[in-house]
Amino acid sequence: MLVGSLLAASLALAGSIEPKTAVLAPDERGHALTVEFSIDLGPRLEDAVGRGVPLNFRLEFTLARKRWYWADEHVAGHVIDFRLSYHALTRQYRLSLGGLHRSFDTLAEALQVLERTARLHVVDRAQLIPGENYAAAARLSLDHTQLPKPLQLDALADREWRVEARTLRWNFVP
Repeated sequence: MLVGSLLAASLALAGSIEPKTAVLAPDERGHALTVEFSIDLGPRLEDAVGRGVPLNFRLEFTLARKRWYWADEHVAGHVIDFRLSYHALTRQYRLSLGGLHRSFDTLAEALQVLERTARLHVVDRAQLIPGENYAAAARLSLDHTQLPKPLQLDALADREWRVEARTLRWNFVP
């Protein structure tokens, strides 16, 4: 009984990234991805980022053409890396994408922006065959390999450092 309650308590402390919606919509060059997630870092990671430990997130998108006679054909893929950090001097959270940065007063505001990616061009029109059935997948995850080395060990051993990230899969027909 005690073991079960301790296990339930440790599961409750772990964070999660749940996909909500994803849409591939036509744009001027092909199709663009709009995807939305629900992010819960959990108390341990919220505390870590508040103490200056940067967290790196990876948005991954894949598109494959389904084939019954062979393995699915990879059509397109896109990866974006985000960095969430806290700067004690300015008392602001900073969300970075490459060389672009945006500052926020609270962690909740920064996570709200990280949760939604809109109109990201992911596949050119020439790569798609109209009427074909494609398998699309989108996932946002915490990149543990970008944590400082001592914390990478904690992320492997301690469940409170893990953020469960689920992949959203759907069928797409252009």
